[in-house]
Order: sequence, then structure tokens, then C-alpha cells
Amino acid sequence: MRQRRAGSGLRVAAWVLVPLGLVLMLGGIGYAGTSYEGATVMSEAMAPTYRPGERLLIERTDAGGIRRGDVVLVDVPDRYQGRPVLQRVIGLGGDHVVCCDGGRITVNGKPVDEPYVMRGEVNPGTGDYDVTVPDGRLFLLGDHRANSNDSRFFLSEQSGSVAASGVHGRVQNDSTVPVVAAALGILGIVMAMVGTGLGIGGYVAGRRDRRPVEAVPPWPTA
Repeated sequence: MRQRRAGSGLRVAAWVLVPLGLVLMLGGIGYAGTSYEGATVMSEAMAPTYRPGERLLIERTDAGGIRRGDVVLVDVPDRYQGRPVLQRVIGLGGDHVVCCDGGRITVNGKPVDEPYVMRGEVNPGTGDYDVTVPDGRLFLLGDHRANSNDSRFFLSEQSGSVAASGVHGRVQNDSTVPVVAAALGILGIVMAMVGTGLGIGGYVAGRRDRRPVEAVPPWPTA
């Protein structure tokens, strides 16, 4: 009887842990895998913010989620040998971007505060520019303006802009959400494995309890 109760309890625990574990596993790992990707900095173009060899977390986003100041990983098919690059969003579709009044960029007439830019000349070799970003496109610059092959060098091609649809995502400096999601996924795997083990244990205990009792021979009589 005790084995039967123990087996039943183990099976109940398994029925709870396995589905819950699967939900956590698929939800946590699935969310982290579909919402984020990794990227390695390959050049000095974004120094001093990001250095070559640094590993970054990219939060996937669509064109509607991009904001000025975001550092994005973007595909530009006709530039950079087809490789994705990291650059900072200076202007969105419709923005009027002007440089350089005293070395400072303005967007829609307002000066842009850029504490992230590498000290030194901000616009070497390209000269001043005055552009309006076409709809659905982005005007991008590197933080190391003296060492970045960015929108300034392609002004004859739609004002140097790139298609917003080519953005993979933006750099996410806070890794709390993806780490928590991955941890929940791992917890789900452990719970599913434990639940499976308990289910097997309950099945075995139930089988033992159902074994037929051997008949006891009658007590011999004189």
C-alpha cells in the first residue's frame, strides 16, 4: 500500500514538473534565441565606445523600433563587401542633418550632444554636408569619425543613408533580460528531467505494488 501511495505521488509530481519544465525551456530559450544575437566588433569605427574584438549583444528590432542614438548592426548590400557593420543612428527618415557648424552636428536644427565621439577632428576628408534623410532610411556615423567609412562617404547615394530594413538590431548593453530568459530555459530543462525521473520512479513503484502475492500453503494438520 505504501509503495502504491509513493508511486502515485511520484507520478503526480511528474505530471506537474514535466509540462512546467517544457514551458519554461521553450519559452526562455526560445525568447532569448529569437530576440537576441551576438556580434563581434571588427574595426575601430565605433571606438572608444566599442573596441575591436569586443563581443556585443544585439537586440533584434524592426525598423519602427529604431531611435536616434542607437548603435545598430546593419546590412548594406552594396557597401562593406556585404558584411554587416556597427554604426550609430544620427538621422531617421525625414530628418534634416547638417554638419558642421563649429564641428557640431544638428538634426532638425537642434545640436546633437555626442559625448561618445572619439576626441579629435569629427569630419576629416568629407567636408560639410546638409542632407535630408529619405523615408524608410537611416543616416549612420561611426563614433571614431576619423576612422569610420560611414554615411558621409556616400552622400551621392540617397544622401548617404541606408535602408532601415537592413538593420539586424541594436546593441543592448544591459544583458539582464536575455540572461534571465536563458536561466529560466535551463531551469525548465532541469525540471523536465527531474519530472521524467520521478515519473519513471512512480511507474516502477506502481508495478512492484501490483505484483501478485504468493499463495501461502495451508498449515499442515495432524
